[in-house]
Amino acid sequence: MRAYSLNDVHATRKRRDSWWTVFLVDPVACRLTLFVANRTSVTPNGLTRLSLALGMGSAACFALGRLVAGAALFYVSFMVDCMDGKIARLKGTGTAFGLWLDYVGDRIRVVCCAGGLAFGQYTATGDLAYILLGAGVAVLDLFRYVNAPQMKRVREVVRENRAERQAERQAGSHPLESRPPRSARRPTLRRRADRFLARHRVRSHLISGIEFHAAVFVVAPLIGVVALLPVVAVAGGLLLLNEVFLIHRMWLFARAVPSAPRPESMQRVAV
Repeated sequence: MRAYSLNDVHATRKRRDSWWTVFLVDPVACRLTLFVANRTSVTPNGLTRLSLALGMGSAACFALGRLVAGAALFYVSFMVDCMDGKIARLKGTGTAFGLWLDYVGDRIRVVCCAGGLAFGQYTATGDLAYILLGAGVAVLDLFRYVNAPQMKRVREVVRENRAERQAERQAGSHPLESRPPRSARRPTLRRRADRFLARHRVRSHLISGIEFHAAVFVVAPLIGVVALLPVVAVAGGLLLLNEVFLIHRMWLFARAVPSAPRPESMQRVAV
C-alpha cells in the first residue's frame, strides 16, 4: 500500500473553502486524513456514516441540555465530514452514491441538531423562542442548499446564451463592442481583497452555510445558554444577507445577456 505524505493530502483540499474550514478544521483534518489513509482501510462512505453518527450524538447532547458536549461532537462530526472527500480524492475511491450520501447526511445532521437544540432549551425554559430558533435554523439551511444548485444552473444557462450571442456577433451579425483589456483595468478594492483571500484559499463570501453552522452549533453553545438566541439571530441574519447578495449578483449576471433563454435551457433549470 502506498505511503502518502502530508503534501499529498494538502493537494486534495478545495481550491477555495470557508474560512472556518481553512483555519480551524483543515489543520487537524489533514493530519487525521494522513493517518487514516496510511494506517487504515476506511472508505469515504465509512467516514460519512461516522460523521452522521457523531452528528446524531451531538443532537442527542443538545436535546439533553449538554451544550458543550454537543458542540464538541458537532465539531468532530464536521471534521470527519471534511475527511471523507480528502480520502476519496487521495485514493480515487469516490463514488456517485458517496456524493449523495455526503450531501443528504449533512442536511440530516443539521436538522437533527437544530431540533435537539430547540427541544433541549424549550424543555429547560419553556420559552417558545427556542422552538422558533430550531425552525429558523432548519429553514435557512435548507433554503441555502436548495438555492445554491439552482443559481448554478441559471448561471450555466446564461453562459450558454452568451456564448451563442458572441458566436453570432463574430459571424458578422453584431459587431463586438470594444472593451479595455483586463490588464488595463485598475483593480478595485473588492478585487484586491478577493486576491488576498484567494492566496489563503478562503472564499470571498465570508458568511456561508459552514460559518452559520459553526456559529449555531459550536460557538454559541460553548459560550453558554445566554448566547444562543442572540448569536443564532445575528448569524442567521448575516447568512440571509449573504444569500440576498448572491441572488442580486446572479440577477445582474443574467441581465448581461439580453436574449431570452432557449426553451430547452429553461427546461434544464426547471427540472
